[in-house]
Amino acid sequence: MHDIREIRDNPEGFDAALARRGHEPVARQLLALDARKRAAATAAQEAQSERNAASKQIGQAMGQGDTEKAETLKAAVAKLKDNMPALEDAEREASAAFDTLMARLPNIPAEETPDGESEDDNVYIREWGTKPDFDFDPKEHADIGPALGMDFETAAKIAGARFTFLRGGISRLHRALGQFMLDINTSEHGYTECNPPLLVRDEAAIGTGQLPKFSEDLFQTTDGRWLISTSEMSLGNSFREQIFAESDFPMRRTALTPCFRSEAGSAGRDTRGFIRQHQFEKVELISAALPQDSEAELQRITACAESILQKLGLHYRVMQLCAGDLGATMMKTYDLEVWLPGQSAYREISSCSNGGTYQPRRMNARYRPEGEKKTEFFHLLNGSSLAVGRTLVAIMEQYQQADGSVRIPDALHPYMGGITRLEPAL
Repeated sequence: MHDIREIRDNPEGFDAALARRGHEPVARQLLALDARKRAAATAAQEAQSERNAASKQIGQAMGQGDTEKAETLKAAVAKLKDNMPALEDAEREASAAFDTLMARLPNIPAEETPDGESEDDNVYIREWGTKPDFDFDPKEHADIGPALGMDFETAAKIAGARFTFLRGGISRLHRALGQFMLDINTSEHGYTECNPPLLVRDEAAIGTGQLPKFSEDLFQTTDGRWLISTSEMSLGNSFREQIFAESDFPMRRTALTPCFRSEAGSAGRDTRGFIRQHQFEKVELISAALPQDSEAELQRITACAESILQKLGLHYRVMQLCAGDLGATMMKTYDLEVWLPGQSAYREISSCSNGGTYQPRRMNARYRPEGEKKTEFFHLLNGSSLAVGRTLVAIMEQYQQADGSVRIPDALHPYMGGITRLEPAL
């Protein structure tokens, strides 16, 4: 959500910022709706004030015995009363039109976000580790997975495409990854572990920006709730409709949850394997920070996500997203892309982003600066630490052996009950 006062002050600048994302100019339309909304509200308020004043004058006229004046005033009050519903409807309609357009607008990019139209314009920042060297042709995880217990056929019989049934050691490795990520985030990085709802109301989905624009990417239950596509939806909304003290910041929360995505816009993409699923698990990081500290917090949250990859010994690179590739709610993002030797490609495994005040405005989540009476919006940041399934895929491909087995990274041995290698079924 945006501050209409800033748009009034600089409509050209607002349109220019949106244009960096490939969005058409909208400031003139917003300001027209804003003027209509304010005019409707003023008309309703003035009518109510006239009604209140006339009602008071009726009592005075009656007290003075001026029946004729009292009757004239009663007629005026009755007319105002009859007109009030239409004025109130006009105000509601104007407000709804304004709010609908405002809610569908994306965040504006940070000044330091590079220009560009697509992922081809993203900027390389750094990389960690080296690509593993094989003395055989590495395979994709979808080819070595079935022998290790990654069962696509059974899942398809149960639920259809884009689901996977894990069994045996690979299922344990999947569970171990989630627990490992949570333990690092809580014990080393100071995040508070949470167990949030997997279903949210409309207001929560609006608060983090999934609604109204991206409803087709979500699954909805029969009672109207939404299955979370990321625990950002639950963790972010844990701050909604609250006022915090300046001393409360930073606030850092993490959760391991299932996530559900319809993948409505991904027809034909990643149809093989475990990369793009309707159901997957992810460890999320959420940070609430003071505006002046949010850039440092973005660097911190990115480093926290990177530390998981480093402890697992997985080669990756960091890319800064250009304005045209940003998520709708974010103003600055770093993607962590892990190397998949079977595909001979880097694939996103985490996005670490600063959304500024965009989501807190939608949630009405504020703080009161020390010594001030007026409240302000804080900044909300998020990052994946990490997508569990994609991390499993990265381990399968980077740690694969010539015989089809997969060596388990040392950091996960304490979670695996003595299993140090996934062996293919004979």
